[in-house]
Amino acid sequence: MTANLPPQYDPQATEAKWQKYWEDNQTFKADPEKGGEPYCVVIPPPNVTGSLHMGHAFEETLIDVLVRYHRMTGRNTLWLPGTDHASIAVQTILEKQLKAEGKTRHDLGREKFLERAWEWKAESGNTITNQLRSLGVSVDWSRERFTMDEGLSAAVLEAFVRLYDEGLIYRGNYLVNWCPASQSAVSDLEVDQQEVEGHLWHFRYPLTDGSGYLEVATTRPETMLGDTGVAVNPQDDRYKHLIGKTVTLPIVNREIPIVADEFVDPTFGTGCVKVTPAHDPNDFEMGKRHNLPFINIMNKDGTLNENAGEFQGQDRFVARKNVVKRLETDGVLVKIEDYKHTVPYSERGKVPVEPLISTQWFVKIDPLSQRALEALDQSNSPVFVPDRWTKVYRDWLVKLKDWCISRQLWWGHQIPAWYAVSETNGEITDTTPFIVAKTEAEAKEKATAKFGNDVQLARDPDVLDTWFSSGLWPFSTLGWPDETKDLDFYYPTTTLVTGFDIIFFWVARMTMMAGHFTGKMPFDTVYIHGLVLDENGQKMSKSKNNGIDPLLLIGKYGTDALRYTLVKEVVGAGQNIRMEYDRKTDESKSVEASRNFTNKLWNAARFVMMNLEGQTPQQLGSPHPQPTVGAVPPCPPLELCDRWILSRYNQVVQQSRNCLENYGLGEAAKGLYEFIWGDFCDWYIELVKSRLQQDAEPNSKKVAQQTFAFVLEGILKLLHPFMPHITEEIWHTLTQTGDDKCLAWQAYPEADVSLIDADLEQQFELLFGTIRTVRNLRADADIKPSVKVTAILQSESEKERQIISDGGVYIQDLAKVENLTVTASLDADLGQTIAGVVGTVQVLIPLAGVVDLAALRAKLEKKLSKVEAEIKHTAARLTNQKFVDKATPDVVQGARDALAEAEKQAEILRDRLKVF
Repeated sequence: MTANLPPQYDPQATEAKWQKYWEDNQTFKADPEKGGEPYCVVIPPPNVTGSLHMGHAFEETLIDVLVRYHRMTGRNTLWLPGTDHASIAVQTILEKQLKAEGKTRHDLGREKFLERAWEWKAESGNTITNQLRSLGVSVDWSRERFTMDEGLSAAVLEAFVRLYDEGLIYRGNYLVNWCPASQSAVSDLEVDQQEVEGHLWHFRYPLTDGSGYLEVATTRPETMLGDTGVAVNPQDDRYKHLIGKTVTLPIVNREIPIVADEFVDPTFGTGCVKVTPAHDPNDFEMGKRHNLPFINIMNKDGTLNENAGEFQGQDRFVARKNVVKRLETDGVLVKIEDYKHTVPYSERGKVPVEPLISTQWFVKIDPLSQRALEALDQSNSPVFVPDRWTKVYRDWLVKLKDWCISRQLWWGHQIPAWYAVSETNGEITDTTPFIVAKTEAEAKEKATAKFGNDVQLARDPDVLDTWFSSGLWPFSTLGWPDETKDLDFYYPTTTLVTGFDIIFFWVARMTMMAGHFTGKMPFDTVYIHGLVLDENGQKMSKSKNNGIDPLLLIGKYGTDALRYTLVKEVVGAGQNIRMEYDRKTDESKSVEASRNFTNKLWNAARFVMMNLEGQTPQQLGSPHPQPTVGAVPPCPPLELCDRWILSRYNQVVQQSRNCLENYGLGEAAKGLYEFIWGDFCDWYIELVKSRLQQDAEPNSKKVAQQTFAFVLEGILKLLHPFMPHITEEIWHTLTQTGDDKCLAWQAYPEADVSLIDADLEQQFELLFGTIRTVRNLRADADIKPSVKVTAILQSESEKERQIISDGGVYIQDLAKVENLTVTASLDADLGQTIAGVVGTVQVLIPLAGVVDLAALRAKLEKKLSKVEAEIKHTAARLTNQKFVDKATPDVVQGARDALAEAEKQAEILRDRLKVF
């Protein structure tokens, strides 16, 4: 029975079919017992609140290409999926729901709030993983993890307790990023630096001795209420004589010192800066250097506290205006300047972050970062691709400060610390003694031994920063701290694929945690990819509302088309890509081009299978470069074009492997596109069509079928990591393989370098150039496709003449040439001809008896007259100032483009008239 494909490719049906097949059959389930060389990737866990955006689609596609490729090369592959619990994001969603109900989380209480959080996770938390399935990612869904599942929660407890016992976690009162909206400390990652149009306020601080004043400038005048010093640069001659004196702080009337600090930039403002150690990270450090008092003027909700005097209870931005009014009234406001500057915003709370001194839990970074630095400097581990990110990673490790890991939230891993509140009147204070333990029972036992049987304990209400648990991700997901088979076989993981924007926040945390707990870096290689930019080359963001929905494009063009577009656009590892997109129609020309590629592949495969007479590649056997003596059945020799396509095929195999091994994914995708569309579809299929006819010579027909089937199956294997669905579907039909096998597990092709013939490929370039030239000349002379012509090919090069003669049958077949003459010199009188050149070969087509020259000339003149009239009309419109002034810019530009196109057509027509 002849196996063939339907006339039209249906991406939605095909993709859904294979996604279901792979998951139902656990096609990608990993097995450490099988041994071999491991290849392991842990997915960068998307937030459980998320939905698939173009960045996800890009990242997961890049990973899937690598994973599928390495699986096909025989490596024991595990791609482990999972999601992050996203403390702030989930809590924000739930608190908005409660607000709509007229409630707060405190009305519910912690236990009920967490019940509701888990209910939300069960109902809505799997959205992104279900959307990931639509990308056809080859993950092992049986190993799916969640940062708050039982195993990972146990890993978090183990890590926290170990670090605390080793003196690497401590509780202290330090300056942190504080989000007044969520009333929690936030990590640097959760801070979005936004450029804003603000002001720079200048005001005077009078010298206490009455001898004058200092003028300071600030972008946050309300914080002056907490000033405890003024700083100048020690080398600034303007102020050297004032160092050590004091000024009187306006409004507050507090006497504060003038200190010298090299941090001060003499060119900023007046060269004098106010020092507010409790409300600015740079001032915090200056305050410590000069033993200045730390005065907090801010409540955790962003209002001012009792230290703000008359401004107590006012919102910080209301207080800003009122402080400025008071300074103006008191006559110390000098001026207000417009000033563009960067303000840190809480990514989740959408409000400016407030630097605030707060009692929090911290990790001592230095011992952890030093171990990661040693691995980098001594072993170049991990390797960064592109290499330029190595220095960025190293610089960050050097500059890292202690890490604030506590968050004032309820959703997350609750800190395993219990306070002996019976020692501090039933309340948790900054001085309440505490016990760190994995369980409450263990904490109770330790506390009883220390404080007696009457001790009362209260657990720390804070949760850990989500980056603490995700810092353990590469090994906690494999079973750590238990010694599991997965951990033993697949760890360290092989490749981390991630964006440059989280090297500091996530990559560095993983390397530090892994180095400390496992003694190994968590991955061999970090492949840093760029961003997917919008159609205007802008970064996509919610605030700009310029995102492009990958699910919409998948629905319109198919998953494989989107995947291929995203990879093919990558030029060099780590580069940004721009997505073509029309927002009016929700269409993308680049994804449409990839969809057309899938159709091209489908139609080519369909044509091949229609001409295999029901035989599979295995039944036909591989094409042989030389006839095999005594073979049964006999193996016919390859013809010239068979040898050419096999040479091109093996070149592409070699190129694809080299690119994929070296993270040149975009280059591999482009090379396959050019080979499949150009060499295979446009040329080879056309070259062998005549050999597939019913009356074709049997041996020639068989070798064409063998080559056809062999190269097509190879193409499907080469393309599978990029376009897994369509290749799986065609492969099953081509090979007539049952459901017990799939293309995903077939061996990736290896190049047979003995079949690569660069000289032959160069010869075919000349043949193809000749065919194109003959076709172009036919079109210029308006010769009908059904009419065969005489062609004369002249070259003084014996080598060129030999190439043309050897491939003459292809020129005749594809360019519709009946009589072909190859010569070193031309006769003096060839009559009326049309001529062209390819290389040093002159191509001539005699026109006598083929074309009615008079009629052709009349036709060309008529066309030229029409085009010239169009040029005249359009030029007149563009010289009419009323038209230019009243028409929209698009209409004017359209007229200019039309004029340029018409002038180009006229030039072509005039050139053709010179010939005829």
